[in-house]
Amino acid sequence: QVQLVESGGGLVQAGDSLTLSCAASQRTFSTYAMSWFRRAPGKEREFVAGFLWGAATYYTDSVKGRFTIARDNAKNTVYLQMNSLKPEDTAVYYCAAKRARSHPSLISEYDYWGQGTQVTVSS
Repeated sequence: QVQLVESGGGLVQAGDSLTLSCAASQRTFSTYAMSWFRRAPGKEREFVAGFLWGAATYYTDSVKGRFTIARDNAKNTVYLQMNSLKPEDTAVYYCAAKRARSHPSLISEYDYWGQGTQVTVSS
């Protein structure tokens, strides 16, 4: 069982930056593929960023060049650095973990989810 706890959300203005953190309870954290998802009001949960194969990263088009995913296996933590935030980035952000070695955007394959952290971007 892996417990994931997100933090770092908040209310910011357009153009600001935020860094989200996701701390995992599992000592075998390094064996899990980690990703970030988000759910905007009235929309379904969508993929944001994840690790593709090993250290390679993958991003949804709307955040490319603005968001960066990183992980620190020594701290059992994955991060999402978000720059140049836009009102359309407003959502609850979730981190997720899976053992499957598949594309990071495949939401159905994730085994563990955090409780989410709210990010609100005002215009």
